[in-house]
Amino acid sequence: MRADNSRHIRQAAERRHELTRSKAVAALRELQNHGGPVTFKAVAAAAGVSRSWLYTQIDLRTVIIGLREDRPQQPRASRSSASTESLRARLSASLERNRELSTEIEHLRHQLALALGHSRRRNTIGL
Repeated sequence: MRADNSRHIRQAAERRHELTRSKAVAALRELQNHGGPVTFKAVAAAAGVSRSWLYTQIDLRTVIIGLREDRPQQPRASRSSASTESLRARLSASLERNRELSTEIEHLRHQLALALGHSRRRNTIGL
């Protein structure tokens, strides 16, 4: 009969959990002290943990949400005319590609019709 090693596995998981928590808390303090944005994404990146794990930690989640709401969010940059121009360029390129493909389809249909005609002629002559 094998020895029950589940105690060791639980202890290792607990140590890993505590190490991960300490990294998250340190990252949270660092962001808070240096005035950086305190968001789930920022804390997760700084601590090297996943955002989904942060959401499962109720106390850390509460702190992050509280700090996030205390600080006014920086207004996001509005879309510039460059992005509109970029979209127009992409649309123009797509329309040109569409024209090319339509021309190619018509050419292939014509070739198919010729091939079917030749095939029918061979079949009728061979009878």
